[in-house]
Amino acid sequence: MSGVRCSDEVAEAIAQHRPVVALESTIFSTLGLPTPHNVDAQARCEAAIRAAGAVPAMCAVLDGEPRVGLTPAEVGRVLQGEVKVAERDLGAAVATGLAVGVTTVSATLALCSAAGLAVFATGGMGGVHRGVSESGDVSADVWALTRHRVVLVTAGAKAVLDLARTLELLESLSVPVIGLGTSELPAFYSRSSGLALPHRVETAAEVAQVAQASWAMGWGGGLVLANPVPAEAEVPSSELEPVIVAAVAEARAAAVTGPAVTPFLLARVVEATGGRGLGANVALAEHNAAVGAEIATALGGRDGRSGHVAFA
Repeated sequence: MSGVRCSDEVAEAIAQHRPVVALESTIFSTLGLPTPHNVDAQARCEAAIRAAGAVPAMCAVLDGEPRVGLTPAEVGRVLQGEVKVAERDLGAAVATGLAVGVTTVSATLALCSAAGLAVFATGGMGGVHRGVSESGDVSADVWALTRHRVVLVTAGAKAVLDLARTLELLESLSVPVIGLGTSELPAFYSRSSGLALPHRVETAAEVAQVAQASWAMGWGGGLVLANPVPAEAEVPSSELEPVIVAAVAEARAAAVTGPAVTPFLLARVVEATGGRGLGANVALAEHNAAVGAEIATALGGRDGRSGHVAFA
């Protein structure tokens, strides 16, 4: 992908072989978290990455230009962003000179890969929606993972999705899914979903080893690193499941479809948990950012595309 511009700080870090962690921008906009929680999440994620010795690289489209790494003033624009950009939308966003486009997981994977970065920390990834047999709704995040050599650090797929089908689809597409200190797929707000993972590691160094071995063996896509929400911030799945089932039924009755579904369902979860869902969301994003920085450092200077030195 041509035309992607790195910030001065990110470009310098790459040139000096220092670790860089990409961040999506949707989660930090009001489309992801309400103000002031989005501001708090952005500050905490960036601080966690810097504390681990890495450089944060938020991705977005600004004034029609794909960006990897933003200045504080540009981050302020993103925090108020109202237009979501998936990978499929990048060309249109550039061609029309979109003022502010906040990137989803799929678009961030593309920009991260284009810049030569191999680690991307987010909150939760998209996947197969409940009721997919009727809607056909499957997130572009899954398909993007088959094309971009990036380690995606996530607290599992969003709990409002069909987690079993999401895990099955990832397996069908040969996308490695690895648990960090867990043998079960995390369920975003919850540490466990009851779904067994094929692989488990205990350290960031092991994640880096698996990624390097996968790419050396010719795998052309990314890896999912499933990192459970911190225990103190968890909302148990037994408490959430009835809420999610009711929210899915409400969404169908209200004819909520497409990109509007996930924000609708997550808002209902936040309401039902009295704000505990918001706290869990911020905590897991911060935790993923910190782990992402450890992995970027452990990768030892290899990017996800060719194995050549790119950072660290």
